[in-house]
Amino acid sequence: MSSRMETKSYMVQMNGNGVCGKTTVNGKTLNENGVNRNGVHGNGVHHVNIKGALYPIKSKSRRQRWEVKPSEMANNTLNPIRAIVDGMKLTPNPEKPMIALSIGDPTVFGNLPTDGAVLQAMKDAIDSQKYNGYAPSVGYLQSRQAVANFYSCPEAPLEAEDVILTSGCSQAIDLAISVLCNPGDNILVPCPGFSLYKTLAVSMGIEVKLYNLLPEKSWEVDLQHMESLIDERTSCLIITNPSNPCGSVFNKKHLQEILKVASRHCVPILADEIYSDMVFPGCSSPSMASLSSDVPILSCGGLAKRWLVPGWRMGWILIHDRDDIFGTEIRQGLVKLSQRILGACSIVQGALEQILDSTPQSFYNNTIGFLKSNSEICFSELSSVPGLNPVMPSGAMYIMIGIDMDHFPDFKNDVDFTERLVTEQSVFCLPASAFEYPNFFRIVVTVPEETMLEACARIREFCQSHYRPPSRDSNDLDQ
Repeated sequence: MSSRMETKSYMVQMNGNGVCGKTTVNGKTLNENGVNRNGVHGNGVHHVNIKGALYPIKSKSRRQRWEVKPSEMANNTLNPIRAIVDGMKLTPNPEKPMIALSIGDPTVFGNLPTDGAVLQAMKDAIDSQKYNGYAPSVGYLQSRQAVANFYSCPEAPLEAEDVILTSGCSQAIDLAISVLCNPGDNILVPCPGFSLYKTLAVSMGIEVKLYNLLPEKSWEVDLQHMESLIDERTSCLIITNPSNPCGSVFNKKHLQEILKVASRHCVPILADEIYSDMVFPGCSSPSMASLSSDVPILSCGGLAKRWLVPGWRMGWILIHDRDDIFGTEIRQGLVKLSQRILGACSIVQGALEQILDSTPQSFYNNTIGFLKSNSEICFSELSSVPGLNPVMPSGAMYIMIGIDMDHFPDFKNDVDFTERLVTEQSVFCLPASAFEYPNFFRIVVTVPEETMLEACARIREFCQSHYRPPSRDSNDLDQ
């Protein structure tokens, strides 16, 4: 019995005490406590020696075969865009060059380079050789102060301690959700909305509740619906303004109405403001924090879109906590979470102050002017296409197009519609089912103007070949 147990067990030696005295049992030498050099008592029970006292330990058996499985977090991580696009059969028409209007990267076509001052700041940071090492996990103090100075205003003042630098806005959103939410909590997310919110939350065991945006009101929030979703486990309200995928911009009055809902229910806000200040002329949209009197806000932003450098992976969280509701705990939580990786690229951090201080206003104006012009072209061209209902954007770099599916019986849904658009016309638009909003598709308006005109002409041709007007019988029934 004892020898059989011996083959299944092992001992963890906790200190360096030698063997005192010798005793032989069944041919094996035991110490004065009756334990052999392998830690097995004379009766076959394993013990651990802790400060001279012996404690029995549970016998463990080794694994009999390999069995390595992915974690629950990995299994629960799903990108809705990838899930839909990867399932599509995308075979372009070989007679027409492909036009991709699906990717939210303003650098793809090469027509929107960043400003020379931005590039010079990076060159200077590299040449200085001051930023080749590890930066603090929350970012260099000087770089954080530069961001604070850039965004601070009397209504929402900021200091360096209110800024966390991150590896792109995506990590900023990840940290914000992680610090506010526990498994079993729920967050409120716009619909249609950026898919990353759900990807991150579900992987953490957080429930996602979708509140409606209203296309007939330029994608304003359905406030009544949003408020109806709040319960005692709601730990965060996400507001995306300006919006991806809608290109909508909330005015001051609407933002104040949203803040009233959050205040009534004591729910903090995660403000995704990566498209901050990318607002078309004639529109204005202040930051949420500048309007809040009591609601604490984590504002997420970065260089990616406004400075046209998404690959540089520089983002930030701005902590707005006027009434000290977050207190030290949320701030310390963000610091701890930032230490999981060593934050944003040190070279870009080194260039950050110069980028923010030196980029000319004309660069921002030219970018916005181009995006507005392209949006107007797309809206005008597709508004006259039977069966399509574009919603004119007010900012960001997207436009959403509604599809009257009843007039396109050849297609089952928006995914089928956009898939066939690729097959027949080599134009790829992202089906809005990827944003959990069927019967729409999203167009990215950063392409060159001539490419936008060509894409719209192809979409028109496609719709004309598949559009079916209402039947006479259905008209009779409506009368």
